[in-house]
Amino acid sequence: MQTVAAAVTMVRDDAFFLKAWLRHYGETLGRENCYIVNHGRGTEVAELAAGCNVIGIPGNPHKNFDMKRWRLLNNLVHGLRSYYDHVIVGDVDELVIVDPAAGQGLLAFLEDQPIRRVLTPVGLEVIHRIDVEEEPVTDRIIGPRRHVRLAPHYSKPCVVSLGTKIARGGHFTQASKLFTPEPLYLLHLKFCDFSNYVATMNARNDVTAQTGASVQEASIGRHWFAEARGEDRAVFEAFARLPMQEGFDLDWVRKRMHRTWKQRGETGYWQFDRPEYDTQYQLPERFNGVI
Repeated sequence: MQTVAAAVTMVRDDAFFLKAWLRHYGETLGRENCYIVNHGRGTEVAELAAGCNVIGIPGNPHKNFDMKRWRLLNNLVHGLRSYYDHVIVGDVDELVIVDPAAGQGLLAFLEDQPIRRVLTPVGLEVIHRIDVEEEPVTDRIIGPRRHVRLAPHYSKPCVVSLGTKIARGGHFTQASKLFTPEPLYLLHLKFCDFSNYVATMNARNDVTAQTGASVQEASIGRHWFAEARGEDRAVFEAFARLPMQEGFDLDWVRKRMHRTWKQRGETGYWQFDRPEYDTQYQLPERFNGVI
């Protein structure tokens, strides 16, 4: 049984993303090294995650949902670090991958990485170009979907082998050194499929409505609220208007992350600048089937 890496997430329903998470980490790390917090003890989650380590918790709506969630995830990561060299932690729609050009999979890559550090992959948001990508997503996402946009907000310090605190949302840690290995990426899947996006947002809007709290009152991401949603088809149609970039060399992104690395005020956390980039890339064919 390997002790190089484990993966941890929390999920409430979200079968589409959970299936992708299980395919990726289950195949890469082994299901016995996957830890899933089943928020609400959903039957479908438990069935899909058979062979994984499933922790069922109550699913009562709460305005401080995100704060409670990351308190639990932080402590799970701290505990699992006693048994694994690296622990990957994040939302169920976030998957850490290695560029196939590196010639090794995620497990082999992490086996070669020193411990006592936090690795921060470059964040890429997989976007469904509904004007040109008609093929539905089935057992694989990359292939039917090949377009991505830079997402610094999802360049998360999510591969942990150091005792450190992770901020709510997973965007920052208290680790003072930044490590951004060249072939490592985090793929955010929220916009990878139009039909699933509509269904997921409907479900999340229902959850926040049940709390009875406003955006200002709740410790829940603003994007979960109906008033911050916008018109779904217009969101996806706008992807076609993002300027297409040639090639796929993102070294400049990592250099900028390091150049802007600094303390996050008096919070104890560290950060890099996270500008908005209105551009898109097409993933090279070598990425087909990576998730």
